[in-house]
Amino acid sequence: MLNERIKSLRKANGLTQVELANKINVSKQCVSNWENNNIQPSIDMLVKLADFFSVSTDYLLCLDERRILDVTGLTDIQIEHIRRVIDDIRE
Repeated sequence: MLNERIKSLRKANGLTQVELANKINVSKQCVSNWENNNIQPSIDMLVKLADFFSVSTDYLLCLDERRILDVTGLTDIQIEHIRRVIDDIRE
């Protein structure tokens, strides 16, 4: 569910509802309402959340479980190191 995904991402990033609200320019009540499944974020806000958490909107909506890691600016060697660490964790 979208509400659980937002809450999980917020907590994984070490943010309170107030901190997330401040970072994306909404009220704490707005974040609380999303997480409690009282209201759904607008399409514009869904895109903003996806951008903030570096995930796709499909991931937020639980339509796709793939996550993307932004490696912009890293060398091929650095990217390969990250890939190996990920492979090791999966094993």
